[in-house]
Amino acid sequence: MSIVCAKRFTVHRSLAWAACAMGAMALAGCGSGSSSSSSSVSSSTTPSVSTAQQVCNGCGTAMVSLTDQPGDFVSYIVNVDSLTLTRSDGTVVQTVPVTTQVDFAQLVDLSEIVSADQIPAGRYVSATLTLDYTNATIVVDTSSGDVTVPAADILDGTTGQPLTGQVTVTLSLNSDEQLVITPGTVANLALDFNLLASNTVNLTASPLTVTVNPALTASLAPDATKQVHVRGPLVSASTSADDYVIGVRPFEDQSNTTGQVTIATTGTTTYLINGTSYTGDPGLAQLATLSAGTLISTYGTLDRTSDTFTATQVLVGPSVAGTTTSSVQGTVLSRSGNTITVGNGLMFHPESTSAGGGLSFQQQVAVTVGTGTSVTEEGQSGAFTASDISVGQQLRLSGAAGSDSSGNPTLDATAGTALLLPTSGEGLVTAAASGSVTVNLQSLGGIDASGLTFAGTGATSQQDATAASYQVSVPASVSTSSAGTGTAVGFTGFVTPFGSAPPDFAATTLINYGQTQTLFDAWWSSPGVTTPFATLTGSELLLSQATLQASAQKMIRIGQVSIDPSTLSGGLELLPDTSTTAPTQSFAIVHVKSHSIDSFSTFNDFATALTTDLNGTTAMLQVMAEGSYTTGALTADHVIVALNN
Repeated sequence: MSIVCAKRFTVHRSLAWAACAMGAMALAGCGSGSSSSSSSVSSSTTPSVSTAQQVCNGCGTAMVSLTDQPGDFVSYIVNVDSLTLTRSDGTVVQTVPVTTQVDFAQLVDLSEIVSADQIPAGRYVSATLTLDYTNATIVVDTSSGDVTVPAADILDGTTGQPLTGQVTVTLSLNSDEQLVITPGTVANLALDFNLLASNTVNLTASPLTVTVNPALTASLAPDATKQVHVRGPLVSASTSADDYVIGVRPFEDQSNTTGQVTIATTGTTTYLINGTSYTGDPGLAQLATLSAGTLISTYGTLDRTSDTFTATQVLVGPSVAGTTTSSVQGTVLSRSGNTITVGNGLMFHPESTSAGGGLSFQQQVAVTVGTGTSVTEEGQSGAFTASDISVGQQLRLSGAAGSDSSGNPTLDATAGTALLLPTSGEGLVTAAASGSVTVNLQSLGGIDASGLTFAGTGATSQQDATAASYQVSVPASVSTSSAGTGTAVGFTGFVTPFGSAPPDFAATTLINYGQTQTLFDAWWSSPGVTTPFATLTGSELLLSQATLQASAQKMIRIGQVSIDPSTLSGGLELLPDTSTTAPTQSFAIVHVKSHSIDSFSTFNDFATALTTDLNGTTAMLQVMAEGSYTTGALTADHVIVALNN
């Protein structure tokens, strides 16, 4: 018997994963290399350690970044109390010495530089991250809407009791992944707090619960597929050297710095400085006129070979959270006149405001805009106004915070700013032509299409956008020939200005999910189903439509697009991947009651064992599979079946 870790499966709601998590590979096997991590819960404060500045004799620079893998969370706000590194001789160095709030759900597509401090030279063998769940906000994305989890239902995975204190996660770095600091050089350590592996969401509990078993992995280089973000006060800027220097002030910290970073610029670097857009040298020249200490937010790329951070976008002024005004970032759910309802809002209040400092998640925030609102689009030049803000658009607004008569949060941005952010949508193609696709929209700006009110988006009421027939324009250079009817696609760009549709959306990119790994997940209420497969052979597992319809929950997810498999009249086939280019395959049978897992490397052996196990009395509780999908058939590289035995 062996244990298979189901890290690849992106829906973390399964009995299969829960059983897997009890195995020894749940943390180590899902990590980087052979690193291992352990966690403990404590109500005491973090032990006193030296900061980098206190012990910096013969130092090198350590650039530490923090990112996250996706989970089923809209928001995951906790306090990061500390991040320490331990040298081989036992020396402990504190790299993040001040508690700061972090929303890990915002780090899924981003690596945040949390420290660029001078660190004593040596070989560092472990990293310890201390999180505090005392005032945690966890919002779960479920099939029936977003659910904010009460503190009593956030559970410690060790004790099963409510988690109301600190969690300390220590990651031992294997010999190939240890952090070596030498004087005069820059070493990189990329840490990944894996939301997927760290949390078990139990949707069958009433109310649902989240059980926390933190998992931390590490690499000596940031994920090259993610943008790198660094935030902090300006130190200096040089037009002759084409770079600038800022202090590192991670997340929402408003007063401390953890080292400095030199940031290179290019002729294509875009700048948004106090509401005015620039590109290239003029932007850097304007940056050079700013006072030292001005807060700057930079997005870009980190070249490990040259240890160069190059900016692609630079934000200065009210668009940066942590200035003197309150802000909210989210997606426009609806608009009526100059009142905009922003959903899934991450709201930030600097300490200098009457609302008091802090980060919070708000399901909805009513925002007022007007002719005095300074509007810009990220990465775009031109003149924009409040009329460019339409339903489905992601944006960041700043202004004066308040509340309505019921105590709900509001924001007055009539004299503030609005930064329109690149927005992504997903759907199934219903029609395609050169320069456009029409989709049955599933989500826009991270919001399910059913949560968007499109009234007023069209030039006339008859031309208002509709989810069932959402019109997306694409550049002439982007081919739509492969976007046939029923194809799952994603697109990124900006929503058409309010009152101007159609088209409803101007895309800059179009993604065909036809070759994207597909996830299938279905589970049946206990005691399960004793004859789940209409066909069970070494070449096919067939789930009939009736069996799928009887399941308590089911979905096929292609990229970010979901399909209800119970609508497939012929059911769903799970087929083995017999291609010569088939990736590594794994198949597992989870025995829930005996807490054991049987692992197989071939589909045929898996099917043979499953035939023996499903003897007419043993029932299946869940099946998860991943592979490539065509209508009605999933060619599976990975399958997990959970049995009630």
